[in-house]
Amino acid sequence: MTHQSPDTEPAVPDSNHAAWNEFCRNLAALGERRLVLLEGDRSRALDWLAGLEGSLQPEAVLWVGFREQSPLATANVTEPRKAARWLGRELDWVVWDGCAGNPPDGLAALTGTLKAGGLFFWLMPPLAQWSGFEDPDYARTGLETAESHPFAARMAAILQSHPGVVRPGPDGMPLPFPADRATKPFRPGTTPDQEALIERLVRLGQGHRKRPLVITADRGRGKSAALGIAAVRLLRAGRRRILVAAPSLGAVDSLFRHAWLEAFGTEPAEPASRLTLEDGGELVFLEIRELLARQPAAELVMVDEAAAIPAPLLKAVLLGWPRVAFASTVHGYEGSGRGFDIRFRAVLDAETPQWQSATLAQPIRWARGDPLERLAARLFLLDAGAPTPPPVKREPEVTLWSPASAPETELSEAFGLLVSAHYRTSPGDLRQWLDDPRAVSWVLRTGDRLAGILWATREGGLDLPLAQEITLGKRRLRGHLLAQSLASHSGFPEAASQQLLRIVRVAVPADLRGQGLGRRLVAAATCWAAEQGLDAVGTSFGGSTALARFWEGCGLQFVRAGLRREASSGEYPVQYLKGLSQSGQALQQRLAGRLAEHWLTLVPLNWQNMEPALLAQLSASLPAPAGMTADDRRDLYSFARGYRGYL
Repeated sequence: MTHQSPDTEPAVPDSNHAAWNEFCRNLAALGERRLVLLEGDRSRALDWLAGLEGSLQPEAVLWVGFREQSPLATANVTEPRKAARWLGRELDWVVWDGCAGNPPDGLAALTGTLKAGGLFFWLMPPLAQWSGFEDPDYARTGLETAESHPFAARMAAILQSHPGVVRPGPDGMPLPFPADRATKPFRPGTTPDQEALIERLVRLGQGHRKRPLVITADRGRGKSAALGIAAVRLLRAGRRRILVAAPSLGAVDSLFRHAWLEAFGTEPAEPASRLTLEDGGELVFLEIRELLARQPAAELVMVDEAAAIPAPLLKAVLLGWPRVAFASTVHGYEGSGRGFDIRFRAVLDAETPQWQSATLAQPIRWARGDPLERLAARLFLLDAGAPTPPPVKREPEVTLWSPASAPETELSEAFGLLVSAHYRTSPGDLRQWLDDPRAVSWVLRTGDRLAGILWATREGGLDLPLAQEITLGKRRLRGHLLAQSLASHSGFPEAASQQLLRIVRVAVPADLRGQGLGRRLVAAATCWAAEQGLDAVGTSFGGSTALARFWEGCGLQFVRAGLRREASSGEYPVQYLKGLSQSGQALQQRLAGRLAEHWLTLVPLNWQNMEPALLAQLSASLPAPAGMTADDRRDLYSFARGYRGYL
């Protein structure tokens, strides 16, 4: 139930600690959590929070903001941009100071840390002011110059009427209790489907080879706990070594905590990466690349947070050990894992056709239907799903489209389509899509149904002196990813001074791919860019043969490959460009020609581990190299003077 106050009167609560204490007890009995929105008078709200903390004495509290501004005596402290690192912990309170910045990924992540009875306090201006609020986090992603912020305005509209939001008023009235009192108090613990998963994992660890298990679940369903408990039961049953792989040690904190509880009845004193039983059986964590480099023997390998691991690495694990379990978050606060589910399924079907799947639906730390979980899903579209394409074929139609002004249902479908087609789509991407003043989007419809989406952003157009400083490595701006990358790595300042349209994402439903719909979207964007007088259209993506074929089929030219694999995709970034104006076409030819001249020298230095098929395709797409040019002499001069590096 929502207790609201007028936006014209700042909502700051008076002391009513007894009511809050009973409210929290009732929430815990129901297995629910709540967002408490503290609007308006910030200093008074901070004083009130300090008093409430002293009265209620929550055990685990996190203050998100500047350390020196925390009013809380017992709180841990973190910065907003580091908040997502707390995912996997269990907290009673989160107190988020919106004046320190509001990165969506961190906000969404911390809603998953609160246990039943927990409160998420959010200090912000009145809701009516959100669209014009100068969030300190905007500068991090180049949004500080935007005239309006539709993402914040949308959140404010949702919070205004959402039944799961508590907005205490200045009158100090007692909080409204949840309407339904608990007949049987909620108790966090192992759920029936989690226990069934533990049994399946034990059978996997003792069973036939090459029958991997793929586990998918929303955040908070206990998949990591199930992995840890099952690992200990397998070790007690006679297995000698079980390995755990993940993107980082922090990702398996929950797994080892539950393994420790199962084995010894207590939690580890500090984050653990190894567990050894009395008979020598051991559970050992290795970062995914270390696992593949060392290739240690093990009866079972468990891969947690698999959605954050590149598909080629997952395939290497699949083929490298006899028994493997992959666990992935589907609707995760840090980004969706459905791209993993779609991409990796083809690998599983080809390599291990007897693979199995399992899902977890019931939350373990809060009750099903928890208001805070529902609110987070609504605010950040965590449960957005791709639309089901219509069975009747109709002529596709491509139109310009604005996500910021779209109806909520259509926005959810469009974002769900981006999620399903990309290896990682986060709440931060949603804000960038809605708020970026340089963004342009197109939708493709077949009849009344959404069948494709393209998100692009305008880049470049920088004045020549600034472009030259970027080329010399003296300046680096936020945004302008493709324009700055091409300028700084090629030595051509016009790559930053010309106006480009960078295509950020193209997404088509899985069962409609291969029908030319993506190319229609790219053609529409290219036509629009030419009409607007832009010089070129381009893109940057994690390289794969399928994507390289797609972009070459759209008429774009390969012009650059990154020197290091992307952390998100595990693939080398590859950049393509198509000149539209005369100067844009000249830039495309210069970039491709320059790369071709040095390609055979650069490959053994930088791309020895690139997938052979991709390397062959990129090589074949380049023009024939020429002899030494004026550009060579210019590069030698820049290197000799220290303006540019060797590569």
